Amino acid sequence: MKAIITASPDILMGKPVVAGTRISVELILERLAAGETVAQLLDENPGLTMEGIQAALAFAASAIKADVVYPVSAEAIA
Repeated sequence: MKAIITASPDILMGKPVVAGTRISVELILERLAAGETVAQLLDENPGLTMEGIQAALAFAASAIKADVVYPVSAEAIA
């Protein structure tokens, strides 16, 4: 099975991206958090697929499952 999320120091300074694109996991998360729909993301990024969005979300969920506590201020979640 091919890797959907990849990272290379040569692409976006090593940020995780959807393979074959320069679309970062970070960008997908930011745009969804800002209220864009999946349909809008797909329309605006022809190289992006539903599989890529799902992989980005799974990657992000996996990344925050580490045994680390992230202190968050009330302002950060508002």
